[in-house]
Amino acid sequence: MKYLKFLLVGILLGIVLYKSEAVSWYRIYEMFRFQSFHMYGIIGTAILTGIIFLNISKKNHLKNLLGIEINVPEKEKGFIRYIVGGITFGLGWALIGACPGPMYILVGSGVYTMLIVIFGALLGTLIYGALKSKLPH
Repeated sequence: MKYLKFLLVGILLGIVLYKSEAVSWYRIYEMFRFQSFHMYGIIGTAILTGIIFLNISKKNHLKNLLGIEINVPEKEKGFIRYIVGGITFGLGWALIGACPGPMYILVGSGVYTMLIVIFGALLGTLIYGALKSKLPH
């Protein structure tokens, strides 16, 4: 029952993303063809909001629900891995027409073929987890 508020916020976010057409294959197609600012505006707003709230949490030493101060650890340096990962993610997003969050929203809106995509994403994650120690990082 204590996690009900997170479920409600998730449902609200799903409704907002669906109504703003952020999960629309057509809008994603427009974005990758540089034909519309719609998705870039949504993504840019999300990035800007994240930067603002992260800086507020750092400045005010905000704590999470467990009482632990919110802290973002430094990432390891590496250029190639981020380029390869970004290209792989972008290709998957362009081919499927959805990134991980909207896949679940699309299932909720009746696009049940996304269940195949979710299965593939989970399978890919499982395979990566099994091979991670053998891959160059």
